[in-house]
Amino acid sequence: MGNKASTTTIITTAVHKCLLSAVNGNSAQVSVQNDLLYGVTAVHEYNLNFPMTPAAVTFPETSEQVAALVKCAAEYKYKVQARSGGHSFGNHGLGGADGAIVVDMKHFQQFSMDNETHVATIGPGLSLGDIDTLLYNAGGRAMSHGICPEIRAGGHLTIGGLGLTSRQWGMSLDHIEEVEVVLPNSSIVRASETENADLLFAVKGAAASFGVVTEFKVRTQLAPKEAIQYSYSFKLGSAAQRARLFADWQDLALRRDLSRKFTSDFICLQDSVIVKGVFFGSKKEYNALRIEHHLPGSDSSKVLVLDDWLGIVTHVVDDLAVRLGGSMSTYFYAKSLGFTRDTLMPPSTITSLFTYLDKAKKGTITWFVTFSLVGGAINDYPKNATAYPHRDVIYWMQSFAINALGPVLNSTYDFLDGINELVARDLPGCAGHAYLGCPDPRMEGAERAYWGSNLGRLEDMKGVFDPVDVFWNPQGVGVPVA
Repeated sequence: MGNKASTTTIITTAVHKCLLSAVNGNSAQVSVQNDLLYGVTAVHEYNLNFPMTPAAVTFPETSEQVAALVKCAAEYKYKVQARSGGHSFGNHGLGGADGAIVVDMKHFQQFSMDNETHVATIGPGLSLGDIDTLLYNAGGRAMSHGICPEIRAGGHLTIGGLGLTSRQWGMSLDHIEEVEVVLPNSSIVRASETENADLLFAVKGAAASFGVVTEFKVRTQLAPKEAIQYSYSFKLGSAAQRARLFADWQDLALRRDLSRKFTSDFICLQDSVIVKGVFFGSKKEYNALRIEHHLPGSDSSKVLVLDDWLGIVTHVVDDLAVRLGGSMSTYFYAKSLGFTRDTLMPPSTITSLFTYLDKAKKGTITWFVTFSLVGGAINDYPKNATAYPHRDVIYWMQSFAINALGPVLNSTYDFLDGINELVARDLPGCAGHAYLGCPDPRMEGAERAYWGSNLGRLEDMKGVFDPVDVFWNPQGVGVPVA
């Protein structure tokens, strides 16, 4: 890999002048380390466990200003990263390094709808909650995305974007039809299936290593008119009971006739299990699934009938995982693994995993492990259709641990590492599937796990589009070694 972090952390007077010139002299659009409110209003630390200290945070208002900022950074040999509100182990949406120049896209909140094609134009600074409202008000339209309403579009749409309708419509990045991108050489280009198709491929899963997306054109769908939100809670006394319940859930998830309208999360907590999700259909259709039959023994249940799209997306925003994925700043650590039909946990591994979750020292009382059903329309695409390669994953395991009092303890790192290691010992293929929306900054070989068999193509493209590695981040696509 050609990745090498910028070591410059303090902006010189000349660079500061260059950045100001790029935004027409507006000092409110450039914040550097010695500014009074730099750490309060500009940096916005997200995961406090992995803090980043940018050399400058900039707030452009036009694509031309973005291009000028990138040109300035490259001229003075600073690394650049866009911040558009995706998930990140540094500042929220910032995957850069100490000393990088951050291009914050919060001002890019443009929106319009083509009423003939139903293709929407979306700015990367829009939040997912805003997008829901704008699309719905523009003809009852919708698109796939995650359930954290405060995340902004730029980062989210370009790493994947798993959400409630992904089994029906694909991920967020599968909705992208065209983008405007500022490249490392400061040129502003369009990319679609017919123009700069290679660049569009890279944007769909690895955009942070190639440029700054300043505009999306996305296909939309008619918003569902009805849905059932369900939640079943299980107070199970033993690890063996929890393991049996998970095996039943995995069997349900693997049914080839399982409706794509059905979504499900299996959430493991310290002393309970919650199975929850949404079914996009009628109560009669939901009852025909016989969830209580497949997952018997719940202590409490909640089944709500929802009859409008905005009500559906509002009702699911109600748990810690959503708040953690939004704007809540805290100390946490997270990991992920993807399971395919070829790498499913056999009964012995399931038993070992739930015994481990029951007995292992955690170092914190706030932890959870979530198994999220995907598949469906996501699996309809070949692995090389987009930079995102995990088209055969049936469900994701994402484990989180939080310490509200200070940095994550070594025992907590060991606990989460142990989860993945236990599974990977029995199922080595799982280690090749990690979701960039749940990045693990401590993971060795992360690039291969994030981009799989597409990594080689992405590295070759990096050598063409960004040979001096302007858009660098710790686990980004690197420039090929000559």
